[in-house]
Amino acid sequence: MTTDEPQRPDIARELIARAMESAAHRAKRVRDQLDAVQLGQGRHTDHANTNVLRRILAEHDWPGHRLVGPDAARAAWSIALHSDDDPAFQRAATTLLGRAVQAGDAPVQHWAHLHDRALITSRRNQEYGTQLLLRANGIELCPLRAPESVGKRRATVSRPPIAVALETVRRRYTSDGSADEAPTVVLAGAA
Repeated sequence: MTTDEPQRPDIARELIARAMESAAHRAKRVRDQLDAVQLGQGRHTDHANTNVLRRILAEHDWPGHRLVGPDAARAAWSIALHSDDDPAFQRAATTLLGRAVQAGDAPVQHWAHLHDRALITSRRNQEYGTQLLLRANGIELCPLRAPESVGKRRATVSRPPIAVALETVRRRYTSDGSADEAPTVVLAGAA
């Protein structure tokens, strides 16, 4: 991975702006601060972001560190991660991100999160335990394939043990009471 100037700062700016707007919206959603109209606007924004990322993928392949820089590559990952309304797109993005990881142009942790998310949105069990549900009564793992070996799989993608990840997420989302009476939300990026 590189720290040089990105080849396409224009794409980088667009990805970062879109991901920041979506992240702010999701934070309000987790805190149950949105009405029905705002929830619908958020879904529209996610759909528009998916379409922008789809265009970028078609023109440039995965927007990795060399093309857009680390911050915008993370923004692209976040957009793909939250493209839940298009599981086929998520799977395709996972493949392209995997190629970028193999080329040293993206972090393997991003691939693991997106891979798990694509599995969950396709109604399959996740592999690495990165996808969690925030419910009013606490945080729980989304369904997990072969839980007895998840620690070994997590180690291959530079993730901490599942117990450490769960405790980190619990502290982040419940220490201030933000999970109280919260809607069910799939969390990502923390585990």
